Amino acid sequence: MEAIKLYKQLEKDFIFPELTDDWSKETGDILDFICEQYKKRFIGLVCDNTKIINKIYTAVFPSNKVMQSILDKNETDIMLFVHHPAVWDIRKAPQVFQSIDKNLLKQFKDKRISIYNLHVPLDNFNDYSTSVSLANQLGIKIDKKIAPYHGAMAGVVGTTEFKNIGELKTKFESIIGHQVSFYKNNGNEIKNQKIAVVAGGGNILEILKEIFNEGVNTFITGITAKNDHSKLAHDFAKENKINILGGTHYSTEKFACIAICEYFKKLNLLSEFIDDLPVLGDL
Repeated sequence: MEAIKLYKQLEKDFIFPELTDDWSKETGDILDFICEQYKKRFIGLVCDNTKIINKIYTAVFPSNKVMQSILDKNETDIMLFVHHPAVWDIRKAPQVFQSIDKNLLKQFKDKRISIYNLHVPLDNFNDYSTSVSLANQLGIKIDKKIAPYHGAMAGVVGTTEFKNIGELKTKFESIIGHQVSFYKNNGNEIKNQKIAVVAGGGNILEILKEIFNEGVNTFITGITAKNDHSKLAHDFAKENKINILGGTHYSTEKFACIAICEYFKKLNLLSEFIDDLPVLGDL
């Protein structure tokens, strides 16, 4: 497919005027590699390196592991689709997002591999969005969207088949493939079998207040580590008896990057998800 045709289709389907984003801090030292338009809005085409796209690889972050695995395939005229245009690592706080490796960006340019990013647009409520995809994996029937975020609605509230949080925790761990955090601020009962889901970094005060107002006492998100950033959220959850389950930034958002392969396949494009490693420090 012509690259410009794909970019226009993605723009039409995912990028709406009300959505905003800002990755200026994370792209400041790689400006020579990124598109002029991306420098203005930080949504969409990051690196325009090919005129033809024969295959798409999807990933949550453009980590060295992900990018090198693509380079090792020795392919040209392809695209890397990422949810984030930088690499997450909470262990490197306060700079939790790291810029893409310059040497790998140069190799991508030489190999004619473009990079395309949908952060807020993929968090926004749609068939492929981060929280919808996670809720689907958990078997949650979505009732409504919540969590306003940069013009998007980044979370959902839905109904689960489970009545107690132990069963839900077991299910959560089974789908992401590793341990999850559990901040027990209430009993084991899932009130009215309702669950709030905000994949990624949803453990913030404003979202906890919205969940409380929805009458929900069970919250699933990604990053739940107790620190200065999350203290107010944890304090509110404890005071208002909201149980929190966390599955890491990566593991709660990867299902959207898997799901969007189906979107690309509908455009008759080969598509493959590239797995990465979760940062358990998120828990």
